Amino acid sequence: MKLFDLNNPLWQWIFLIFLAIIWGSSFILMKKGLEVYSHSVVAALRISIAFIVLIPFTFNSFKKIGLKYWKYLIFTGICGNGIPAFLFTLAQTEVSSSLCGMLNSLTPIFALIIGILLFNSKPIKMQRLGVFIGLLGAVGLILSNGISLENSNIFYSLLIVIATICYALSVNVIKAHLKEIDSILITSLSFLSIGPFTISYLFFTDFIQVSIANPLSYNALIYIIILSVFGTALAIIMFNMLIKKTSTLFATSVTYLIPIVAIAWGLVDGEIINIIQVISVIMALVGVYAINKFK
Repeated sequence: MKLFDLNNPLWQWIFLIFLAIIWGSSFILMKKGLEVYSHSVVAALRISIAFIVLIPFTFNSFKKIGLKYWKYLIFTGICGNGIPAFLFTLAQTEVSSSLCGMLNSLTPIFALIIGILLFNSKPIKMQRLGVFIGLLGAVGLILSNGISLENSNIFYSLLIVIATICYALSVNVIKAHLKEIDSILITSLSFLSIGPFTISYLFFTDFIQVSIANPLSYNALIYIIILSVFGTALAIIMFNMLIKKTSTLFATSVTYLIPIVAIAWGLVDGEIINIIQVISVIMALVGVYAINKFK
């Protein structure tokens, strides 16, 4: 008897909700890691640990992957994993984890825009309307801490927007050039292209000194390991399993749930959510829904 059966709709929903909890919790885990380590160390640790966890999936994979695919795998590793990891941790030094979760929901919107501009996608009118509504929500989220151009939070919010654009570029490259390769192989080999560099980078930081000197480093490392193993490696594997057994629309609907989890964690951790953020995230999610609904 199987432990779980993804042909069963109940298990499909369990996977979807579990993924939303994992990814929605990633932002508060980053915040906890940042209480001890610098933003660059947290990002490097996240990538390095995920890379180590995914190493078993790279065994014998080199024979299956042609040379023509490696430039796209490297691009996906850098643009889809490396750059966003560092941008998110830097942004969270000034922006709340709940707002990071809200802004992360813009990824499907930018994926569609980039698909139109660079990959010859042809959305229908309702999808274009969804992009417009979503972008209005994005502007509201970016300016939700105040409309003064001197507000540094606007700059750090824009870092998250850049990260979602990187995600969107990576998704389109995978769809256009790596669709013949198994999704887990794409993930593991993408991390293979950046993991050794982030591990090497850690030796040039204060990671070891802080880990020894700071009594809170143990707890911070636990949070980062959870973030890496569950929020990165395991979550991607589960998402790939889900997308094979269900539809792309169902699997990507996790996007609607992630901000809710991120907001809930932010409230638990004492963060303040204002009405502009609530309205803006609703607009962003309506935009994402329209993009995915009308295909």
